[in-house]
Amino acid sequence: MESYALLLAAFGAVVLLTAWLPMLLKKLPISLPMVCIGIGMLLVWSPFSPFSGVNPFENRYLIQRITEFVVIVALMGAGLKLDRPVSWRGWETSWRLVGIAMPLTIIGTALLGWSILGLGIAAALLLGASLAPTDPVLASDIQVGPPQSGKEDEVRFALTSEAGLNDGAAFPFVYLAIAVALSTASGEPFFTDWLLVDVVWKIAAGLGIGWLGGKAMGYLAFRLPKRAGLSETKDGFVALGITCLAYGSTEMIHGYGFLAVFVAAVALRSVERQHQYHESLHNFAEQIERLLMMVLLVCFGVAIAEGSIFGALNWEVIATTALMLFVVRPLSAWVGLIGFPAPARERGVIAFFGIRGLGSFYYLAFALGQARFEGETILWVTVCFAVLSSIVMHGVAVTPIMRRLDRRRSLRAGIRH
Repeated sequence: MESYALLLAAFGAVVLLTAWLPMLLKKLPISLPMVCIGIGMLLVWSPFSPFSGVNPFENRYLIQRITEFVVIVALMGAGLKLDRPVSWRGWETSWRLVGIAMPLTIIGTALLGWSILGLGIAAALLLGASLAPTDPVLASDIQVGPPQSGKEDEVRFALTSEAGLNDGAAFPFVYLAIAVALSTASGEPFFTDWLLVDVVWKIAAGLGIGWLGGKAMGYLAFRLPKRAGLSETKDGFVALGITCLAYGSTEMIHGYGFLAVFVAAVALRSVERQHQYHESLHNFAEQIERLLMMVLLVCFGVAIAEGSIFGALNWEVIATTALMLFVVRPLSAWVGLIGFPAPARERGVIAFFGIRGLGSFYYLAFALGQARFEGETILWVTVCFAVLSSIVMHGVAVTPIMRRLDRRRSLRAGIRH
């Protein structure tokens, strides 16, 4: 009973900090995820800790489901933020980052896993696919503001839309790693099934269900006669219903639910772009996302302080992580943005802020439940170390870099006027 009461009190403190800390940390070179991990570590080291000898990351299925839910909520919030209509030219940075930068990042990270960590082809590919997508949860400090807030410069738009799209776009590569692992064990061919099912069908289903579902929800919210529309309820938790409906219905027909949720949010905005109800939906999604993120990262901090999660940490893992964060991702994004008409400084910021996070945990946990991969321990250690390194490095850098970028942009605007 005492442990339960202590756990309840700790949860209450985390909930209060969820609301309070973003305001306090707004101008400091420190992020909310960094504080969450620190809280988890302090809980373990406390003499009254209810987590003594417990590693929450030992339950693969639980981690998969929790990270899955927090990512889909974050994807809904990211889609609702975007004021810009979908077009080839208007979303050019998005297509470049998802279509060029992400595959290059997967290839580069897989090569690091094969050459430095000694992983086989399937495991190396899984490492690349898990670490390539940028994270919609932990990237909130560099994303656009709430709907109709006007905070949608090219850097923030690019990073927000990339985080929304590449969580679905990475899945074919995760399935490719699974297919290679299963084929290695059984000797069965895999490429045709992977191409037709995991690439063509699942992407088409995610896009189709997401777009049609978002349009339908938009009609129910904004096009029905007065007092009958969903928007008249003014209830923000409708966002959670749309999220779960889009994700669940797409997964039932074996499509990419991550992709469907983001597309549904974008389609919903397109029906009635200026309505104030979007802000209510976004605010609720953001609050749920932040609370779940804090709980999960506190558990991550507990796992780190408990000790076993980094028991296999070695120089190969450190070198792989450093090269991925400082070379592979920035270089891949820079190549993807060649020819894009933006100042070099802004393209550099977009390339640098490839934040790794909770989605990486999900992809790895999901794939390990589908097939056997050699070096599972090294995969977990590398992903955990990469996420921790990204949280610290990008968390320290985001406030001063974005502030300086905004200041330069304001000066340029002032000179033009």
